[in-house]
Amino acid sequence: MVDKELLDILCCPETKQDLTLLDQKKVEKINEAIAQGKLKNKIGEVIKEPVDGALLREDKKFFYVIREDIPIMLPDEAISFDAFDA
Repeated sequence: MVDKELLDILCCPETKQDLTLLDQKKVEKINEAIAQGKLKNKIGEVIKEPVDGALLREDKKFFYVIREDIPIMLPDEAISFDAFDA
């Protein structure tokens, strides 16, 4: 998983907001949506690969995925958190 020291210095590349690691239950919901072909990133591309984790932006509008312990921090790759904020 993402190193605590790295998490402390990471921020949203678009808004510079802090990021927090999502809990495993939310990650499982994200992976379910991916398996069903229902999840798209900011530019409308369908997400096809499951994620290992996710970093949620402070305003809880978008999150960035983590694959193989690497956060994918590209603004176009951000995914709306609306469907998971329950």
